[in-house]
Amino acid sequence: MLSSLVRLLALLPPEVVPVAYRSAVMDENVLAKDTASGREWAFRQLRRFFALDPHALLFRALRDLWGDDPGQPLLAMLCALARDPVLRASSSVVLAAAPGRVVGPGDFGAAIEAAFPGAYNANTLRTTGQNVASSWAQAGHLHAEGPNRKVRALVHPTPAVLTYALLLGHLQGARGQALFQTLWTEVLDEPRSRLLDLAVAASQRGMLEFRKIGDVIEVSFHQLLRPLDDGVSL
Repeated sequence: MLSSLVRLLALLPPEVVPVAYRSAVMDENVLAKDTASGREWAFRQLRRFFALDPHALLFRALRDLWGDDPGQPLLAMLCALARDPVLRASSSVVLAAAPGRVVGPGDFGAAIEAAFPGAYNANTLRTTGQNVASSWAQAGHLHAEGPNRKVRALVHPTPAVLTYALLLGHLQGARGQALFQTLWTEVLDEPRSRLLDLAVAASQRGMLEFRKIGDVIEVSFHQLLRPLDDGVSL
């Protein structure tokens, strides 16, 4: 859903009400779907992975960091991982694969079956594995070497991406150095030293507040966690 998300967020300003996203997809057909059912499916999937609601904290933070950042694919993947347990279960395949190793839909299907034993039949697992492989490829973790051959590749996060990953860890209760040791930072493919450099850059750009004195690390998110008058959910 990356290309659809990119187009939708490029057309709608951050301050629009939630119904504007549905109207853009369903009434204005900004995603150029051929049928009403296709538009409905696209909207449901986008809402499933990204919420499309400025009152949902994960989506509001995504929009705050989105801009023209080259890390948009990784921002989208992090949000989807946080919201979708099936996609999250598939991360074990990517994290275990060394760069250059061939990774296929069957690997993802097996990981999903292990996480949710008996929940899906063989056809559903095969289709889900294909969709998940496509998602990781769009994020940059897989590189196509041929029509049916994808290999593990390393991604290169931006300060905005690192900020979002740290925010997800913060929302899970991680603090200090533990923020740099979560699933969200693992999928960024960078050593801790590089993540700390990205945190410094993010702090300089006002995306977060980062302080490091010796082994003590403090990270806060005054802007991303700003309150709303009518409350905010995940």
